[in-house]
Amino acid sequence: MKGEIKIDRERCKECHLCIHACKRGNIVPGKEYNAGGYRAVCFVQEGAGGSCTGCALCAIACPEAAIEVYRG
Repeated sequence: MKGEIKIDRERCKECHLCIHACKRGNIVPGKEYNAGGYRAVCFVQEGAGGSCTGCALCAIACPEAAIEVYRG
């Protein structure tokens, strides 16, 4: 199954819990700052461990509910 996530950059507070939760390495630290002064994380479809499966571990780990998961 192929998945995709959408990250609400304005809600992200750069805790990086989603980065550690993603077993495929599809979430990486961002370089641009959001309105709150945090560097929001970014989603890459093909991470170090392969493509996103839509497992939703990143969304579960996110304390700000800034991640939406889509499966297709």
